Amino acid sequence: MNSITKRWVRGNLLLTILVLVIAEIMLSFWVINSYRNSVRQAIMARMNTLSGQLSVTETLSTEERAEVLERTVTDFTETDKFELMLVGQNGRIIATSSGFMPGEHGVLEDFELASRNENGIGEFIGDFGQNEKVMAITVLLDYPSGDAVALRIVTSLSGVDRQVNLTIMASVFLVSCMLLFSVLSGLYFVRSIVTPVGKIEATATKIAAGDFGARIQGNYNDEIGRLGDTINHMAEELGNTEKMKNDFIASVSHELRTPLTSIKGWTETLAKRDNLPKEEYEKGINIIQSETDRLYNMVEELLDFSRIQNGGMTFTFEKMDVVAEVSDAVLMYTKRVVLEGKILKYEEQDLPAVVWGDKNRLRQVFINLLDNALKYTSEDDSIEVYVEVKRQVHIVVKDSGIGIEPSDLKRVKTKFFKGKDAVSGAGIGLALANEIVLAHGGKLTLKSEKSKGTEVHISLPIYSDKRKETKD
Repeated sequence: MNSITKRWVRGNLLLTILVLVIAEIMLSFWVINSYRNSVRQAIMARMNTLSGQLSVTETLSTEERAEVLERTVTDFTETDKFELMLVGQNGRIIATSSGFMPGEHGVLEDFELASRNENGIGEFIGDFGQNEKVMAITVLLDYPSGDAVALRIVTSLSGVDRQVNLTIMASVFLVSCMLLFSVLSGLYFVRSIVTPVGKIEATATKIAAGDFGARIQGNYNDEIGRLGDTINHMAEELGNTEKMKNDFIASVSHELRTPLTSIKGWTETLAKRDNLPKEEYEKGINIIQSETDRLYNMVEELLDFSRIQNGGMTFTFEKMDVVAEVSDAVLMYTKRVVLEGKILKYEEQDLPAVVWGDKNRLRQVFINLLDNALKYTSEDDSIEVYVEVKRQVHIVVKDSGIGIEPSDLKRVKTKFFKGKDAVSGAGIGLALANEIVLAHGGKLTLKSEKSKGTEVHISLPIYSDKRKETKD
């Protein structure tokens, strides 16, 4: 399995090593060439000096010039650094500054090169007896001088090579230190990423397994820290969602059990008693019908929310009057308001409030809001409904009931959430209403104060042909 460390080794570290090796090789070549150029320049400086001294022999005879050359070689003073040689025909050495005449030496490569080159200069670097590396430069003479045809200066490169080796060793040591520093700093940096990422991975695995209480520990003030905070927040939200889901299952189970118990009880009563009084019989039938309707509405609400979450809810948009739908919803609850001893304030406005929407779905929203208002108000409490048209169509349902706890207000539109003072219901009615309003391009907001009531405000875009085309 690939890891960040392996990727760093393959990518960064190997590239660093390659760059340092190439740099070391280039530096070594530069050092060698630099030192040898210094030796070459020193030899050529001596050659130029000798050429200047021999230029005065231009008027001498060949024999006299040969004698001067021999004295120049034998009187050469820098024998501790260089050896000056006089080269005759066919590369034969005829005199040396040390007085030592080499034996058979084969072909002098520098002499051969000087003979072929237009400038009359040849150079040789290599072993010169006893495995000693030397540099030799031969320069052809400008004037005939008896048997002599060229001057040759030879110097040992042993000292130069020692200095080159010391310089290269120092550079290798420096490069090794740089590489070691790069490895150590890289490992430290990679570890500073790998270690917290490993902790994050372990914690995320626990969260994926259902442990929503797991948290990423560590104070990282960077992208990793922000990632950890995000995952911790995600775990907290997942925990809340899980709790709401469990509460929802418990709530739905309770909500389903109550009408089912009533239906079952009355069904058994009606089935076993043949001489049941007519009033009792009608009461049982009404309760069964009422509880069946309640179950049906609850299941439909659940299905609608599931469809809208999965994008499967269908809307039939058309040009419609919101005032008419609000009035129909109010009319449905007028009798219930009277029976419960509450006050409903609604004055239908004369002018229509036209929007592009699905009237059945919007009526469902208005019914849900009125039903909630009645659930959370007591006798003599008031419910106020009104519609007004400004830049948008505004529908307000306001009650003087028990209100909503401040801690619950931000979450009441969340699916499955039921506040502390919630009564019957599955906890998805307001979430469903919010999704329907959003699908119409509108907005649903709530204002509430504990023990003083709740105000639900819906705003919908006013109808226009352009907005209709966008919806289509």
